Amino acid sequence: MKCAIIGNGPYEQLLDLRKLDVDIDIWIGADRGALYLAESNIPIDYAVGDFDSINEVEKNKIKENTKVFEEHPPEKDETDLELAIQKAYESEVSTIYLLGVTGGRLDHELANIQLLYLIRKRGINAILMDSMNQMELTFPGEHRVLKDESYPYISFIPFSEKVEGITLTNFYYPLTDKTISWGSTQCISNKLISNYGTFFYRKGILLVVKSRSVIPG
Repeated sequence: MKCAIIGNGPYEQLLDLRKLDVDIDIWIGADRGALYLAESNIPIDYAVGDFDSINEVEKNKIKENTKVFEEHPPEKDETDLELAIQKAYESEVSTIYLLGVTGGRLDHELANIQLLYLIRKRGINAILMDSMNQMELTFPGEHRVLKDESYPYISFIPFSEKVEGITLTNFYYPLTDKTISWGSTQCISNKLISNYGTFFYRKGILLVVKSRSVIPG
């Protein structure tokens, strides 16, 4: 099953939920993210969080469009997004799409990117998406990337201190058995030259970011 979790990041950074090119089985709203879902007329399976960023009228709108509404106290160990991810775990999903989790406070954005690691460690695919980007975290091995004209730029960023043995095939800037470290820009803004490409590496953890330079109208 595929699950989409909507956070309360800035609305202008949010991908249009009604145009999401994925069949979603479970919709989860974290705090104000649940309001985004309600305003998009998308039925909400779970709404979780402390809901300290909305008023009572907005909260009632969420409740009217939600199967399960869980309100937590503001003083808690987990962020609202973590609570939403725990709900996804309970539903035994295979893929989690994270939206509305970038573009706001930098501390939250960095922590949200690190959550990709925890999700992948559970064997669950995780894709972070906003209006300009898609991001995945990968482990060593060979991976295939399909060409997508909506996101023509592909960057590879070390999540671990070093990523060893990177080989890129069918890319405009190919690589063979290279090592990159934190701060390296060698693998930024590449492009595919075929309908698909592959990347392989032996050791480390790698973030793969697909981007575009213009928000679609």
